[in-house]
Amino acid sequence: MQIHVVKQGNSVWGISHQYGVTMDQIIEANQLENPNALVIGQALVIPTVSQSTVPKPVIDVNAYTINTGETGAREIQEVGQYLTYWMPFVYSVKEDGTLTTLDDTEMLKSAFAEQVVPIIAITNFSATTAGSDLAHTILSSSELQEKVITNILAVMKEKGYQGLNIDFENVYPADREHYNQFLQLAVDRLHPEGYSVSSALAPKTSSEQQGLLYEAHDYEAHGRIVDFVVLMTYEWGYRKGPAQAISPLNEIKKVLDYAVTVIPREKILFGFQIYARDWLLPFVQGSEAETFSQQEAIRRAIEHQVAIQYDETAQAPFFRYTDSEGRTHEVWFEDARSAQAKFDMVKDYKLRGISYWVLGYPFPQNWLLLGDNFTIRKRVE
Repeated sequence: MQIHVVKQGNSVWGISHQYGVTMDQIIEANQLENPNALVIGQALVIPTVSQSTVPKPVIDVNAYTINTGETGAREIQEVGQYLTYWMPFVYSVKEDGTLTTLDDTEMLKSAFAEQVVPIIAITNFSATTAGSDLAHTILSSSELQEKVITNILAVMKEKGYQGLNIDFENVYPADREHYNQFLQLAVDRLHPEGYSVSSALAPKTSSEQQGLLYEAHDYEAHGRIVDFVVLMTYEWGYRKGPAQAISPLNEIKKVLDYAVTVIPREKILFGFQIYARDWLLPFVQGSEAETFSQQEAIRRAIEHQVAIQYDETAQAPFFRYTDSEGRTHEVWFEDARSAQAKFDMVKDYKLRGISYWVLGYPFPQNWLLLGDNFTIRKRVE
């Protein structure tokens, strides 16, 4: 597999001859809507046969879904061959220790058909609430902690989930030790049943990092207690913040440099976002960027005939365009180059694998490159 960056005068026909592959192979690999429409700076995956005799690293790959029912099931089917685990987002914890419900029957069927390990994900927050008070209510009560785990086990046994992912965010710093105790309780009760326990961690660069997102996430404790962690190494380019790379590699490196000092490398899943964002410029507080797929990002660059640039520090592509109303937009996204840079980092740090947030945003280049770089572990017997 090779990556070709489109230059002035390039065509799919010319590129195919340059690499000795067919036009159809390039069109299929990159899901090109219009093969005659390319823009300068566009990165194309070229599906050449690898001559390397070096064995590919074996990794675990997880993906979260936010869509449910038939839609979520189809998303799992489309990339199931590349997944070790799948986590539907989400079963929410309620104040009385019960859980919300989720339309996951068809998704579970798809996961089992694709030999993907289904892992139930639980959380304390929602689109409208930070969940800090709810987390405090649950974590400060040993009775409620036990009740939550009992209810989780009931769902797991009824539906066939084989692991638990705990994503408690915005936890008050004072509840840090209570959160650690909850993780230990989950392990103590789920391990004897043969289930795994994992957690999702905010991207910290030191144990002293302050802020509601970070202080209660005790990297050392999570690394010791749970089977693996998902590092949420994305969202620097926040939809309600100013335009910037969503997952800048220079910032992610700082997180990994700290994480590997307190969490075993074989327990770390590198968080990889697979969506793009479009911000209006200049940024106005209270505004919100539009979120969509990498394919839509490319479509907009082609529509507005603007060259795609590449930030070498963040290892991320971006471009600006002017819409029909004369407004300036800035789009940050992922392409074959940025995906390869992330895969190289997973190799360099010898991590357990990758966790995608979130399925539902088509990114065909990613999956082809993932399979070219790694052997995906399948843990289903």
